[in-house]
Amino acid sequence: MECISIFDMLKIGIGPSSSHTLGPWRAAERWITELKAEDRFESVEKIQIQVYGSLSLTGKGHATDYALMLGLSGADPVTMPVADIHTIVKEIQQTKKLIFGGERVLPFDDQKDICFNKKFLPFHANGLKFEAFLKNGTKKSKKYYSIGGGFVVVEERKNAKKKRATFNTFPYPIQKGDELLEYCLREKKMISELVLINERALRNDGEIDSQLQNVWHTMLECMYIGCHTEGQLPGGLQVRRRAFEMHKQLMAKADKYDSPENWLQTIRGTEVKFRQILKWVSCFALSVNEVNASLGRVVTAPTNGSAGVIPAVLMYYMVIENHEADFKQIKQFLLVAGEIGSIFKKGATISAAMGGCQAEIGVSSAMAAGALTEVLGGTPEQVLMAAEIAMEHHLGLTCDPIGGLVQIPCIERNSMGAIKAINAAELALHSDPKDAKVPLDKVVQTMWETAKDMNSKYKETSQGGLAVGVFLSDC
Repeated sequence: MECISIFDMLKIGIGPSSSHTLGPWRAAERWITELKAEDRFESVEKIQIQVYGSLSLTGKGHATDYALMLGLSGADPVTMPVADIHTIVKEIQQTKKLIFGGERVLPFDDQKDICFNKKFLPFHANGLKFEAFLKNGTKKSKKYYSIGGGFVVVEERKNAKKKRATFNTFPYPIQKGDELLEYCLREKKMISELVLINERALRNDGEIDSQLQNVWHTMLECMYIGCHTEGQLPGGLQVRRRAFEMHKQLMAKADKYDSPENWLQTIRGTEVKFRQILKWVSCFALSVNEVNASLGRVVTAPTNGSAGVIPAVLMYYMVIENHEADFKQIKQFLLVAGEIGSIFKKGATISAAMGGCQAEIGVSSAMAAGALTEVLGGTPEQVLMAAEIAMEHHLGLTCDPIGGLVQIPCIERNSMGAIKAINAAELALHSDPKDAKVPLDKVVQTMWETAKDMNSKYKETSQGGLAVGVFLSDC
């Protein structure tokens, strides 16, 4: 019974991966905080990090080493200027020194002090061990696990009891879809209304609105940047950005604009034939994940690799379905999306290292489908039906990134997941949920069983599928 806020599912951070970049970054920050609490921070003379399993196998492509150096340096992924990332990392690499926690200069050689180990730790596929060598000659070590979506845990889960206690303070504690639906029917409320009431157990309305506005503004700015940036993505695959040219063609006859907000209004005046709608949705999704692949700032939703689906579907609603939509509908959409994502996290996983890409694109598509259904006037039953349809058609989707980079096939998958979400919403809106044969909880359970049965080479290890079927020389 875990307490999960919508802001746990929708986090602002740096790409390209929530589990391989944001998670290790947060683990480094957490380790420093714990060293200070134990009064050991000032005694540290040298640090070293051991990286295990999937984090090791695809860590270089996912910038795990960058994330660790930035986290150990005290940089904040939410607020730091993205342009400073390469400057900080380059200085560490050249000087062989790191400003530990932003306070103390320590010797640090990233080639020797970040050790990539291919073996897997038993607790989770994404393991890290931080080691501090102290002035008295002793060594202090701590293991963390990046379990997907930027969540970081330790094996003994000391915070689990606290999370269970917080969960029980919710007016409507929800673990499964059936429980959510039961509350909605009993209280005669929409899903977004129930979720908002639960969020109020953690923060006030002003804080909720402020954080949701930050989430949306980050999404909008991310799409804007992606649509206005051309060239190639970093990493060596020579993947050309496509959102720029696609956006340029779609906006050929549009008026001028000077901000992301004005851009949104301008798009509302463009042509909306079926092909244009498909192109716009794809353009929005591609733009986000091209920014993500470039170590840009995105919203983890529920992961970085799947960060483009929810913004693309929400933007579709804003510029195609409802030109009058404003923060009221944005808030409603994000509340529903966050709750659906939490149901998948509680009942299965949102980690590709544990469940393949069904845990990322599948979950994000389900989140977006359910959210779109509610803002289009669907009932709670139809919302859950849409989420189930979207996931049902992502079951078994593997995670097999070429070169360990969140580029191929990851970027296109966000486009496909967004389109599937819109289709799932339309199917649900024109169906009677009483006729549905597969409830949401059953597809969550099935996804988890599929994840456990899936071969590890298809779980973000780049040891199977496209990752070995397509050679780097082919790219």
